[in-house]
Amino acid sequence: MRQRSIVRAQDAAPSRLPAHVARFIRSARIAHLATADRFGQPHVVPICFAFDGKYFYSPIDEKPKRSAPTKLKRLRNIRDNPQVSLVIDYYEEDWSKLAYVLITGTARIMQRGERHSRGITLLRKKYSQYRRMQIDTRPIIVIMSKRITFWAAH
Repeated sequence: MRQRSIVRAQDAAPSRLPAHVARFIRSARIAHLATADRFGQPHVVPICFAFDGKYFYSPIDEKPKRSAPTKLKRLRNIRDNPQVSLVIDYYEEDWSKLAYVLITGTARIMQRGERHSRGITLLRKKYSQYRRMQIDTRPIIVIMSKRITFWAAH
C-alpha cells in the first residue's frame, strides 16, 4: 500500500506536520538541494541540514570546496533564483521500504541574525563535526517550505 501526504507550509509547524513525516525528516543525515540558475539550468548537491519545524538550515561549512564559499554555484543560483527543492530519501534493496520527502520553498542566504544563530545551534546539535568548525562565521542557507510532500512504499 502506498502512502502519500501533501503538507502545505502553513501546516508544517511541528504540531501540524504528521509525526511520521517529522521523524523521517529529523532522522535523515543528508538531503539533496536542487537550485537553478537564471536560465533554468538545474544544479543538485548533497547537503547536511537541520529542521526546526518551519525552516530548513544548511551551512556552507569547512569541507573542501572547489571555489570560495561565497562563490559556490548553489549560492549564486539562490541569489539569482531563490526557488529551491530539497529531497530527503530512504533507499533499501527491499523496495517496500522506500520513502522520500520533497520540500519546495524559497531560500535565503544569511550571514548573521537570529535565524542564522538558530540554524547554527541546530546544526551543531545534530552534527558533532560542526562543533569543531567555525560555521558561525560563514553563510547559511535558510529555506522556508511552501509545500512538503511525503511518499512511502508501505
